[in-house]
Amino acid sequence: MIEGIAAGVPYVVLPPETTRPGAPTVVAWHLNDPPRTERAMAAALPLAGLDAWRVYLGLPLSGSRTPEGGLERLGFEDAVLKVYGPIVFGAAEELPAALAELRASHGLGGGRLGVLGGSVGALVAQQIAATTPVDAIALVSPVTRLRPLVVANGRRYGFDYPWKPESEEVAARLDFVARAGEIAAPTLLVVGEKDSPDGILEPAAALHAALPGSELQTVPGLEHALAEEPGTDPAPQTPAAATVDGIVTAFFRRHL
Repeated sequence: MIEGIAAGVPYVVLPPETTRPGAPTVVAWHLNDPPRTERAMAAALPLAGLDAWRVYLGLPLSGSRTPEGGLERLGFEDAVLKVYGPIVFGAAEELPAALAELRASHGLGGGRLGVLGGSVGALVAQQIAATTPVDAIALVSPVTRLRPLVVANGRRYGFDYPWKPESEEVAARLDFVARAGEIAAPTLLVVGEKDSPDGILEPAAALHAALPGSELQTVPGLEHALAEEPGTDPAPQTPAAATVDGIVTAFFRRHL
C-alpha cells in the first residue's frame, strides 16, 4: 500500500502484480458512511486479484480534509449546497491533476481506465464517466439520483430539506437516470438487499433500466455501508464487502 498526497488529494495506491506500460488503472472514491476514507476504502474493496493499478482518492470534506464540526454540521446547514455539490464536483475537478501527478510519480500505466465509487463516491464516478472517456464504471451502494436520497434522508432524520433554485440545479446535474445518455462505458451497479428502497434501490434500478447492457447485482443481507464504524482506518474486510469485492473485480477483469 502506497500512501501520499497528489495535487492536494490524499491517496492510496495498490500496484498491479506486474508493473507494465499498458497496465490498466481503476480510480475509486469512498462513501460518506464506512468506509469513509481512502485508506478504509482500500481495505474494504482492494479488488483482490485484479492485475491493475488501484487508486483510492480521498473525497473533499472527508478524512484529513474534514472541516471543523464535521459533515454533520454542514449537512444540517445545507446538505445539497454545502456537502453533496462540493464533494462531487470538487472530486471531479481534482481528478486530472491528481492522476497526472500519480502517473508521473509512481509510473501508473497508460492502459484502460475504470472508475469505482461507493454511495456519494458513486456520484463522482458517474460524473467522471459522463464527462470523460472511461472504459468501465462500477457503482456500489450507489447514489444515482440526488433528490430522492435527500428526501429519504430527510425522513430518516426528521426534517424537510428546503429546496431552492440553486439546490434544484445541483440535484438536476446529479440525476444520472436523466443523464444516462451521457454514460457510454459498460456499467455495473451493486446494491445491498437492505439498503434504502427509495433513496438507493429504486433509483439504481431506474439507472439500470436506462443503460442498455448494464449489470445490476443485489448482495443478500447488505445494508449500505461496506465496513464497520468508525470506518476511518483500514479494518478487516467484512463478509459482505468480500462479496462485493469479488463481483466488482470480476467485472473489471472483463472490461479492462
